[in-house]
Amino acid sequence: MRPVTQALLVANIAVFLLQQISGDWLIIWFALWPFHTPPEYGVQFLPWQVLSYGFLHGSLAHIGFNMLALYMFGSSIEQLLGTRRFLIYYLGCVFAAAATQLIVQSLLNPAPVPTVGASGGVFGLLLAYGLFFPRRTIMLIFPPIPMPAWVFVTLYGSVELVLGITGTQSGVAHFAHLGGMLGGFLLIRQWRRRPPY
Repeated sequence: MRPVTQALLVANIAVFLLQQISGDWLIIWFALWPFHTPPEYGVQFLPWQVLSYGFLHGSLAHIGFNMLALYMFGSSIEQLLGTRRFLIYYLGCVFAAAATQLIVQSLLNPAPVPTVGASGGVFGLLLAYGLFFPRRTIMLIFPPIPMPAWVFVTLYGSVELVLGITGTQSGVAHFAHLGGMLGGFLLIRQWRRRPPY
């Protein structure tokens, strides 16, 4: 396993364990809260939350799926991009997901709920994997269907878009996932214009 991928796995698991013993303290200060959160909630948007939220998770299944994806795709992308650029890429996707989520929440103006999870970074990794290794086979867990990486990424992104627009599966930040993919696409496009990439 590559060093940044390993460090991200360790950091996410460590923070999740800390969440289990700290109560709501980490959520209050480090989850991503909307801009319009009323003062009576006792929480507010703070600048560092655009990155810190990506190390918090809401459940064991939540962190389990995210860390499985990070483990599966992270090392291949890190080996391709290099350690420094991989870290920039991952955090850039986390930031882009946060920005997208904040914009959507501002437009829809729902009840202020926090956003947590590494999914923005993970979806950025999925996009990169589909772009750089389009013909590698990915086996779904359920149903167990093998498919090329580019097909998997395209289908997954399309499902997220439909779920986000229709409001299906509430409680999941579908537009943040798409924002992570968009941020990854823009970074890759920018880097492709610069040698020696």
